[in-house]
Amino acid sequence: MNIIVNGALGRMGQHMCRVIEASGDTLAAAVDRAGGEGVYTALTDYTGPADVVIDFSNHAGARELVDYCVARKLPLVAATTGYTPEEFAILEEGAKSVPVFQSYNMSVGVALLARLVKQAAAIFGGCDVEIIEAHHNRKADAPSGTALLLADAVKEKRPDAEYVFGRSGQHKRQPNEIGIHALRMGNVVGEHEVIFATDSQTISLKHQAHDRALFAEGALTAANFAAKQAPGLYHMDDLLGP
Repeated sequence: MNIIVNGALGRMGQHMCRVIEASGDTLAAAVDRAGGEGVYTALTDYTGPADVVIDFSNHAGARELVDYCVARKLPLVAATTGYTPEEFAILEEGAKSVPVFQSYNMSVGVALLARLVKQAAAIFGGCDVEIIEAHHNRKADAPSGTALLLADAVKEKRPDAEYVFGRSGQHKRQPNEIGIHALRMGNVVGEHEVIFATDSQTISLKHQAHDRALFAEGALTAANFAAKQAPGLYHMDDLLGP
């Protein structure tokens, strides 16, 4: 495949370019607004061959990104985090014209974790649920998109659940709460733990990322999947299959 990487000079973008080159696929264009030798400063500057766009840039560029993919009929892998509801609506709009694969975490392992979380939420309906996530001290958004993805997996089975972001003061925990707690420290790649607790037992489901390359590998898997799909909005659960 000929792959365009948007946000190519960022930490994840650089991993993505290396993974593509090692895979035997072709890095059709590296795009980053910082520019540099061999790097386009805008998507619209590149008009050459392409089969898919992988985006590891910034959520604020959603409109430009989607417009480019729709204009060129290119599948999109939206691998960045922090989308606002308005920006996510732009992705949904684009998905009417081209395949859009969106995940707040490109790890296949995290996708499996979300599936297990959903199963646990269905079985332990009355338990307390707490989510703890940890990332490096440079991450801007909190809680992480992955923590929200896991919370959504619980809420799918417990529609009355309410998200509580951290705790302070004198407030008793309510039965329908999902506590979400964010840690920012050092150079942690990414850790997510979902805890299910009853009065008699506790179940903990946890995923740890050891190398950021795993997200690039997942994004490449997603790109291969998206390139074969009809227009629509796809997620990691679609990639895992039934």
